[in-house]
Amino acid sequence: MSNTENQPSSGLDRILTLELARVSERAAVSAARLRGHGDEMAADQAAVDAMRRELNRLPIDGTVVIGEGERDEAPMLYIGENVGTKQGPKVDIALDPLEGTTICAKNLPNSLAVIALAPHGDLLNAPDSYMDKIAIGPGYPQGLIDLDASIADNIAAVAKAKGVTVGEITACVLDRPRHARLIEEIRATGAAIRLIGDGDVAGIIHTTDPDETGIDIYAGIGGAPEGVLAAAALRCIGGQMQSRLVITRDEQVERAHRMGIEDIKKKYTLEEMAGPDVLFAATGVTDGNFLQGVRFGRHHITTHTVVMRSSTGTVRYIKAQHTDLEIPSGLSRH
Repeated sequence: MSNTENQPSSGLDRILTLELARVSERAAVSAARLRGHGDEMAADQAAVDAMRRELNRLPIDGTVVIGEGERDEAPMLYIGENVGTKQGPKVDIALDPLEGTTICAKNLPNSLAVIALAPHGDLLNAPDSYMDKIAIGPGYPQGLIDLDASIADNIAAVAKAKGVTVGEITACVLDRPRHARLIEEIRATGAAIRLIGDGDVAGIIHTTDPDETGIDIYAGIGGAPEGVLAAAALRCIGGQMQSRLVITRDEQVERAHRMGIEDIKKKYTLEEMAGPDVLFAATGVTDGNFLQGVRFGRHHITTHTVVMRSSTGTVRYIKAQHTDLEIPSGLSRH
């Protein structure tokens, strides 16, 4: 490791890559103890507690810019909360301790513990509102997709660039009433649809490996915080994404302005959502397309984590065995 790499002004210390994995691992294990129990709030709180505990051990001066909500809505990991030992670089943090709370409560696929970290000012400080998104994975010409173009045109562009028919393209869409028209338009093109009940961070990440996941393009309206987290992942793996906040109420406009967003109709590029040096970690809570869920064995706990860094393009998959994860009182091993 070079001397300059240790300096906050020149980027993030490489050691934080593996430390971030520890944060998502602990959150995932805590949530996994409650998967399938039908209690979304309990599972989410367990993940939040574990993630905050681990974050406060990191050698960073961190500020949560994407979190569990504003301070009056979330007692921990709220937007603006300071975490870390304060003995390190000044960083911004986007997190979702349990992405897919309903998924976890029902023990369905693709629930994750997710966190991203970047130098201060390099993650979009988005309000807790909806966001319209479109995304594809790497390997395509830049500017191939456009949020303002029709979904039919976007799907046709992807099919042409991929060298396949439109009927061989699969779009991932959140299964929500608001997407009824979008779903009709996609089906009218002849493309297939993968409807997901929750977890659009995973949905967007799935576009990066269509051979494995079967998903070529993501489109639709989901949470703005999840959009920033997905953008952080795409910055590391590669891909394209555009987004726009969906703000309809006066209080949402005021909140956006407080966060420094003047133009609430602005169309964001991937690069505007996440800067050039981003660390991203996700640990599977339940089994999914690209990460296995937590396994509770008799003598150890197994986790499956992906850790990425945009500045180097490095993607690490870590399958770890743990023997030192304490069980909080009142929770079983499973």
